[in-house]
Amino acid sequence: MPDAPTTTSGAPDDLALNVLDDASSTVRGRPSTISGRARRLTILALALGGFGIGTTEFVAMGLLPNIAGSLDVSEPTAGHVISAYALGVVVGAPLIAALTARMSRRTLLIALMVAFTIGNLATVLAPSYGLLLVARFVAGLPHGAYFGVAALVAAHLAGPGNRAKAVGQVMLGLSVANVVGVPAAAWLGETFGWRSAFAIVVVIGVATVVALVRALPSLSGMTITDPLTELGALKRSQVWFTLVIGVVGFGGMFAFYTYLNSALTSVTGLSVSVVPFALMLYGLGMVTGNFVGGYAADRSVSIAILAGLFTSAVTLAAFAVLAQNAWAALILTYFVALTGSTMLPALQTRLMDVAADAQTLAAALNHSALNIANAAGAFLGGVVVGAGWGFLSPSAIGALLAVGGLAVAGVAILTARRRPAGA
Repeated sequence: MPDAPTTTSGAPDDLALNVLDDASSTVRGRPSTISGRARRLTILALALGGFGIGTTEFVAMGLLPNIAGSLDVSEPTAGHVISAYALGVVVGAPLIAALTARMSRRTLLIALMVAFTIGNLATVLAPSYGLLLVARFVAGLPHGAYFGVAALVAAHLAGPGNRAKAVGQVMLGLSVANVVGVPAAAWLGETFGWRSAFAIVVVIGVATVVALVRALPSLSGMTITDPLTELGALKRSQVWFTLVIGVVGFGGMFAFYTYLNSALTSVTGLSVSVVPFALMLYGLGMVTGNFVGGYAADRSVSIAILAGLFTSAVTLAAFAVLAQNAWAALILTYFVALTGSTMLPALQTRLMDVAADAQTLAAALNHSALNIANAAGAFLGGVVVGAGWGFLSPSAIGALLAVGGLAVAGVAILTARRRPAGA
């Protein structure tokens, strides 16, 4: 990839003009020369780590009554373990990305997965509620940095024209976790106690460490920066625009997901036994969305983001109107997840592009933004439900948030195209 755009008086900023629609640029550094088989094994190892992270992040939501009963606290109090993990993600992503800027990407990925595994082992062994909170915070610290660095490595190995697809394949682990990992871990937690759910995450973490050690190449061709350079990402308006797109646009998806169970049982009238099937449909939608989003973003990052936000708004609004019909509710559950997750590879790729020489921090911040979106979406959904607007109102709020994200994306794209060099 060429160096960052030079500042020439009156000349257009090449990065700003081309970054949204040029899928041929690569991660900074020398192009990868490893074989196709080695590349696929590396991306599979990276995705396995995403599978473990996705499992530990979401399984706690279904095991809160078990955790509360085991540690003699109320269920709302037990819910703070979810907040502790999310806080770890928000804090850890920028902090680790900046402080480890000089570290080899290979060494860093392995170290992050080791830290993740230790955090989950501490969760299994935590003897008290207070120590459990600390363990969940520690387990969340590597989350954002791992996905950020893994996305950079995948894009580097894939080369021009296939970056977003490779990023989507890494993120696929997170999506598959919702289909397989979370239900399996939840079943273990219900059958053998909640600690067993996190014990299986420890096993996945160990397997990922072994896979990374065996599969990761040296990655010597990737550019190593320094903390000050990485912190420079925070000075770039397009980085902030992209993060806000994620917070606002994905906030709607999380508002929908948080109250999906209640909407399907209280409004649609489905049996509680059908809810796991609906959640599986949601997970399958995320898997499909990652594939579609990766291919779309390799052709045009800007169109992938705009199309994802628009279709997300449409499907969320449709659910709010049509979910009283069981078939419509189930079909739309799949499509809400599909349309929302198509944006993931595009947003991650855009952050790597607009950050120039501060890609590690920018890529990691994407997952801080998504966790803020999670918290904000759940909060806003709770506000409208608490106001008596019913369990379909979070979907309506979600549609409005997607429209808000669409507006921010439009401003970001116009600003990037019009901004002169050196501005």
